[in-house]
Amino acid sequence: MKRFFLAALLLTAVLPVFAAKKTTHTVMTANIRVTGLEADDQPGLRWDDRKAICRDVILSRKPDIICMQEVIYDSYEYFKKELKGYTGFGFEGPEMDPYTEGYHFIAKNVIFYKTSRYEMLGAGVYWMSEDPLVGGSLSWESARARHTNWLRLRDKVTGEVFRILNTHLDHISEDARQAQAKLIIHEASQYAEDFPQILCGDFNSGIKSVAIHSIKAAGWKEMWEGINGEVEYGFTAHGFKADTKKKPGRRIDFIFAHGPVTPLSAEIVTDHPKGIYPSDHYFLVSEVRIGE
Repeated sequence: MKRFFLAALLLTAVLPVFAAKKTTHTVMTANIRVTGLEADDQPGLRWDDRKAICRDVILSRKPDIICMQEVIYDSYEYFKKELKGYTGFGFEGPEMDPYTEGYHFIAKNVIFYKTSRYEMLGAGVYWMSEDPLVGGSLSWESARARHTNWLRLRDKVTGEVFRILNTHLDHISEDARQAQAKLIIHEASQYAEDFPQILCGDFNSGIKSVAIHSIKAAGWKEMWEGINGEVEYGFTAHGFKADTKKKPGRRIDFIFAHGPVTPLSAEIVTDHPKGIYPSDHYFLVSEVRIGE
């Protein structure tokens, strides 16, 4: 009897631990802005002024997965040190752009994920061009070489397997943006309809654009819309000005999902501690459930 009582007591103590295990996934997309730009050489805009704020704003939402755009050497080294418990994928690779400074440098779309939470089952990169396996290739009059990184992750608690993609479409050519969106759709279509995929990034395209329409027409759901409806927030690229008078319809950062992925919450992160913005973009974060 005593042994039974002790076993029951132990079970009661252990159950809350299992109950506390997280079964949803918090995903963030964050264009952190290329560092070292001459235009940013002023107080509050320099990387050294905003990097700790950028880190703190990201970590304040406790993301399981962070899809960053515009990562280069110094920012990658910083986040590798500061994002403890996370592993980054997608930085190392060919540097074949003819330019090596400023915005022309091939900035990377790095995916950070919690190592304690996920096991990486596979990973890859393809370039947004007619030669997607050729590093640094570009097509369709794209101003820069663009790429998409992806991970296939397994949740160590639930056993769920899903795919996370991180991209950044061209900022100049509309033809390039449309073709790049089609490439993402085509590559992702090799997976079964019921295989969960999450697509994050800076699409340099508004919600009513042809590029975004093609993504939605292919069955991808936008997580912020899934919570808030089709009403437009207004903008996510604020240029460090947060000009609320900007015309609506220019939210250009998105989190999409395909397959059995349901948004439980969605937020456009407008934090600016001490009047300093972490980037010239607002970040987006969404808590999602995977599975029917």
